[in-house]
Amino acid sequence: MNTQIITETNFIDLKLRNRGKVRDIYEFDKHLLIVATDRISAFDVIMNEGIPFKGKVLNQISLYWFQLVNNIVKNHIVATDVNDFPKVCHQYRNELQGRSVLVKKAKPFPVECIVRGYLSGSGWNEYQKNKSVCSIPLKDGLQESSKLSETLFTPSTKADIGAHDENISFETMVNLVGISNAEALKKLSISVYEKAANEAVLKGIIIADTKMEFGELNGEIIIIDELLTPDSSRFWPKDNYIVGQSQNSYDKQFVRDYLLSIKFNKQPPPPELPAHIIEKTSNLYCEALKKLTGKDVE
Repeated sequence: MNTQIITETNFIDLKLRNRGKVRDIYEFDKHLLIVATDRISAFDVIMNEGIPFKGKVLNQISLYWFQLVNNIVKNHIVATDVNDFPKVCHQYRNELQGRSVLVKKAKPFPVECIVRGYLSGSGWNEYQKNKSVCSIPLKDGLQESSKLSETLFTPSTKADIGAHDENISFETMVNLVGISNAEALKKLSISVYEKAANEAVLKGIIIADTKMEFGELNGEIIIIDELLTPDSSRFWPKDNYIVGQSQNSYDKQFVRDYLLSIKFNKQPPPPELPAHIIEKTSNLYCEALKKLTGKDVE
């Protein structure tokens, strides 16, 4: 299996539009080329080392979900095979195949649509103090990792690289995108999450929470960026799920835990990741793909 690790692309014949924490985005007249690299970030700091197969796993999982929820919301995908990309891309076939998509240009909404089905992370921290999540009151008696009786929609701002997203109220979201868009985004986000969560649990994975991005194209809301990946979601092994404690996960929590163990100050520059941490993280990403789709990395 090809273990080429790509942490940064440099396609000199293409117009680089943006380089995010994980994705490099190139621009054409009507389309964007999104390349999922093997970069990994933790605490909003990009590590120096890449994770083998990570970009391809993210790409394949997103495509799996885009297809599964297509009856709920359309997506931005135009092509997934390099042969169907503009000809100028063909010279970069080895770098692009399996980790890139050609997509429609949409106008992104300036919010992250976060959906929570379980009490974890910052939500659990807030609950312990205030019996609420993002100022939404919850009943007493919940424990860490408890399944919520109702799926929560907790939007946030979209921060630049190195900055943190900030939770916002639904009312603030209305001020940003308008009442009709806000209500539509909430309904779509919850519908997508619940369909995916029901599907994933049959495959042995609990999706505790996730964040999605949407855009507007020709007056229609479509889903963009990535969807329900280990980078944008908490994936827990169903077989090991125990209420009342933190869970093992298929996401980059393994890297976060290591960084916490060495008391990383959560500021650049990042420390070096040991080989066994890189290998274990790569294995977790690949295992999540296999469980969900039944397929190995492309």
